[in-house]
Amino acid sequence: MKRINVLLLFLIGMTCLLQAAKVDTLMVYSEKMKREIPVLAVVPDMDEGIRCPVLYLLHGYGDTYTAWSRITDLNALADTYHMMIVCPDGEKSWYLDSPVDPNVQFETFISLELPAYIDKHYPTYAVREGRAITGLSMGGHGAMWNGIHHPGVFGAVGSTSGGVDICRFPNCWQIEKVLGNAYENEEVWKAHSVYHSLDRLLGSRQSVIIDCGYSDFFYKVNQNVHERLRELNVKHDFYVRPGGHNSEYWRTSIQYQVLFFANYFKKALASKK
Repeated sequence: MKRINVLLLFLIGMTCLLQAAKVDTLMVYSEKMKREIPVLAVVPDMDEGIRCPVLYLLHGYGDTYTAWSRITDLNALADTYHMMIVCPDGEKSWYLDSPVDPNVQFETFISLELPAYIDKHYPTYAVREGRAITGLSMGGHGAMWNGIHHPGVFGAVGSTSGGVDICRFPNCWQIEKVLGNAYENEEVWKAHSVYHSLDRLLGSRQSVIIDCGYSDFFYKVNQNVHERLRELNVKHDFYVRPGGHNSEYWRTSIQYQVLFFANYFKKALASKK
């Protein structure tokens, strides 16, 4: 019995060590929207005086800032790769600054207000080489959009199962509440679509990773983005695997993406030094 108790204590101790990351639930004030936005911040176990890079991880349509914590073990990812993981609530905004609703200004929040808050309150690398952004579905679009339009903030960008061409879905997911009617505001929709913004990656020196499952309803638009990036001669990683638009696929895909960003941080921050 004594040996069993000792073994049990050892296993409990090992579990604590393996999941030493700290999870903070924050309410971050947006000056532009004049309201607080909930954010989940996963901080890896670090010695005093040590800084870490930050991965901004965006959820999909109809979900919340807790989505990724229900899909995968964020604590283990943060500790394994020594990076902070920040999951903001994007509501149903597509992570855009809406031209029709002043209460939906999430590009400003994601790319300016939130990084400023995180860098002020946590031991991060407050440079583009120390920040990456990715997400799933609506969050895949939001991550690519914000990354592309703010290359001075994010050095690496990604998307998994992303809705990366909103123009192909004019009647879906309440996008019209963010951008107005698609048929009456065609140019506005194009101006806010990742696919129609890809030329901004020319000369940005950003690292890019995109993946999507063969059975995903967003597969075709991701394939189109890949082909357009090839036309532009923009270096990027593009992965396709069996799978649909579901947690099972994302639970696997995020492992590859986090490894990609960890390798990016290692090289980029080394060159920065």
